[in-house]
Amino acid sequence: METPERPLRVAIADDALLLREGIAKVLADGGLEVVASVGTGVELLEVAARGGLDAAVLDIRMPPSYRDEGIVALEEMRAQGSTIGVLLLSMYATPEYALRVMGAGSGTGYLLKERVSEPQTLVRAVETVASGGSVVDPEVVEQLVQRTRADDPLSRLTERERSVLELMAQGYSNGGIAQTLFLGLKTVETHVRSILQKLDLEESPEHHRRVLAVLTLLGAR
Repeated sequence: METPERPLRVAIADDALLLREGIAKVLADGGLEVVASVGTGVELLEVAARGGLDAAVLDIRMPPSYRDEGIVALEEMRAQGSTIGVLLLSMYATPEYALRVMGAGSGTGYLLKERVSEPQTLVRAVETVASGGSVVDPEVVEQLVQRTRADDPLSRLTERERSVLELMAQGYSNGGIAQTLFLGLKTVETHVRSILQKLDLEESPEHHRRVLAVLTLLGAR
């Protein structure tokens, strides 16, 4: 007869007692075992150090400074070699926090606190990080995508300008680009000027703008 698998053991850390109780109920209803409920990151570290945990759910902002105590606790656990799943909760979709959380390695997640009202989402997220996977709230993902697009200078180029730049990277002169793309020379020159302008490459005696443009393309790959 096979021995049934034990439920995942989870610890919760949040300075708001009512929220802790709400999270604990959601997890328990989802078949997980809540073995500890504490109010600070320091207390969570003490619980984790005793062993026996599969995952931890903790707020990012907790006493004493209400800034990034949850992330600090995550980083401390990883520094100590702990591989338990860690799910960070936040009131706000903050890409910088999400990147820092995911930078801690596998078995980490970042969700908005409003997901507590979505039992299946919360339980699935805890199970995912406990198994070594990663979870990022959809709202945070969307912000990261938008920011990446905004920060990527190549996103300012049209499809034709991108083609011209790629040929520049292959060493083609304006004349060669014109022949390859079946464009007039003046049209290519116009595209090149537009590329340099959109990439914010100003005239400089120390640097060749055409080379800098190519470096921008290569750096994005």
